[in-house]
Amino acid sequence: MKNILADLFADRLLTETEAEQLMLSIAQGEGTDAQLASLMTVYKMRSITPDELMGFRKALLHTAKHVNLNSANAIDLCGTGGDGKNTFNISTLAAVVTAAAGGKVVKHGNYGISSVSGSSDVLQMLGYKFTDNELCLQEQVEENNLCFLHAPLFHPALQRVGEIRRQLGFPTFFNLLGPLVNPARPGAQVMGVNSRAQARLCHYLAQQHDTRYFIIHSSDGYDEISLTASFYLYSQNGDQLLEPEEFGLTRNRPEELYAGTTRDQSAECFLRILHGKGTAAQENVVVANAAVALVCGKTVNSFSEGIEKARWALRSGEAMKKLNRSIQLSRKAA
Repeated sequence: MKNILADLFADRLLTETEAEQLMLSIAQGEGTDAQLASLMTVYKMRSITPDELMGFRKALLHTAKHVNLNSANAIDLCGTGGDGKNTFNISTLAAVVTAAAGGKVVKHGNYGISSVSGSSDVLQMLGYKFTDNELCLQEQVEENNLCFLHAPLFHPALQRVGEIRRQLGFPTFFNLLGPLVNPARPGAQVMGVNSRAQARLCHYLAQQHDTRYFIIHSSDGYDEISLTASFYLYSQNGDQLLEPEEFGLTRNRPEELYAGTTRDQSAECFLRILHGKGTAAQENVVVANAAVALVCGKTVNSFSEGIEKARWALRSGEAMKKLNRSIQLSRKAA
């Protein structure tokens, strides 16, 4: 670790193999807290390269506890976080709505490290019990088309660095890795990133694999479709810049997506929207992100159809029922 850090502080880039070996060593418990904090700080000061990210990803997938959830037709919705916007948990809500609208969702997530509330925080507050038990997760997916995978349960390296990341308090390259290492290996992925540079980087990596994908970046810095500005959508077919109006949706103001400063406030906002008591702006942003997931997962053939199905799932109460059933099934594993 000392030698690698010396090389990195001397501005040397790691090869893919070197990056893979470094992450393998972290997964095996090597490196002090100070050394790991220094490593994350290096990549805060300079951009990670495609080879480095690929190597880190390979190591995380190699050391992961994989689960067979028959995920070829499943989809993950996961953002990198770290955009500093303090929005409500848009991708998690969109995941529930996507499942209620007919999609099969296997969502990867974690606690909020550099944000008020991550997907794992809000789900845990609502009573969802995380597990790495394959049979229990299979039951959730087969019966309810929805399960949530808490990243540290499946990735030794992520468990090792979790407290260090919390103490640092700023986004690290692990934010970027989270959406790339779902241990169930779903066949479709909607990934939100908070910069165009990150979008291009993840687009490059995604092209190396067979997974269907959409990578989303709002031009004003959100790691999801915020409807506050135009947004970039990257896929196997290239990239395009889209406007909210092209979805038939009005633009939001940033303050309309604000969830508050505590986890309690985030959870309250989450439930309010699921109960159909959210604002038009909140509903529209959830519906837009769910629609993209439904298209990516081939549940629908167009964004307009996806918006229609997602809005029905939310307004009819089916999404709330879906989450409640998911929580019930998760508690059987506890």
